[in-house]
Amino acid sequence: MSGHHHHHHESNSKGMALAFFMNLGFSIIELIGGFLTNSTAIIADSFHDFMDAVAIGIAVLFEKLSNRKRTEKFSYGFRRFNLLSAFGLSIFLIIGVGVMIYSAVNSFIHPEPVQSIGMLGLSILGLTVNGFAFLKIRHEEDTHNVNKRAVMLHLLEDVLGWIAVFIGSIIIYFTHWYWIDGVLAIGIALFISYNAIDNIIQTFKIMLQYIPDDVDAKQLEADLKSIESIEDFHDLHIWTMDGNYHIASVHVIIKPTDIKDYTPIYQAVQEVMSKHHIIHPTIQIEHSDTECILENC
Repeated sequence: MSGHHHHHHESNSKGMALAFFMNLGFSIIELIGGFLTNSTAIIADSFHDFMDAVAIGIAVLFEKLSNRKRTEKFSYGFRRFNLLSAFGLSIFLIIGVGVMIYSAVNSFIHPEPVQSIGMLGLSILGLTVNGFAFLKIRHEEDTHNVNKRAVMLHLLEDVLGWIAVFIGSIIIYFTHWYWIDGVLAIGIALFISYNAIDNIIQTFKIMLQYIPDDVDAKQLEADLKSIESIEDFHDLHIWTMDGNYHIASVHVIIKPTDIKDYTPIYQAVQEVMSKHHIIHPTIQIEHSDTECILENC
């Protein structure tokens, strides 16, 4: 099990590292292209892409750090470093949204002619680069990793931005309505800010040990009650380390019995936990009329 999840994290790191190098390289191309097309929007976006690359680089670093094994002081390991990265990336996104809205408003006040054909070419290149990086990370397996989700939002912001530039360049070519670019930019900014705020909320839920969304606590309780030997249970706690590595603890009380081997009961509880995506269960078993007889940590 642990090796399988290590593979997930390694895959995430590779995908995000690729996104980092692609964003960094493209921000340089974009800066040159912005000067050649006389597009202040593209020049501003090149700095935005550079900031994205820096943010993704930090995310890669934290992702690698989160894979480190547990220590005497960090008994659960470093998985929650992902949360710090996800929170920071989401803040970067919101700052980027502010810059986009400022640029859009400024383009209404001081519209400038741009080379629409050059904008079109850059938008196609931008869509290809950022779209590939976005799909690469999206198709990886850790769907509940908030750090990965924050990186995906950064790339989605870029993809949508280039769609706006693509549509805007065509409209500008035929109509010379330079304000179109600003309208599209504000729409994208609002969409991205909504998703960034949602990611911050998800990060705080994890920090506050909220029951993961993909765990049905009521059904888990029902499945525990359905185990024949169990009379009752209490102190059921469910939380997640990083949105992907779920933990639970439960105190199980079994019916009076002469059975000496309680391993089947323990295995039955463990199977229920596994069915509900719990990777690290802590199960304590005792008779209804005796002290604790089996504890697994």
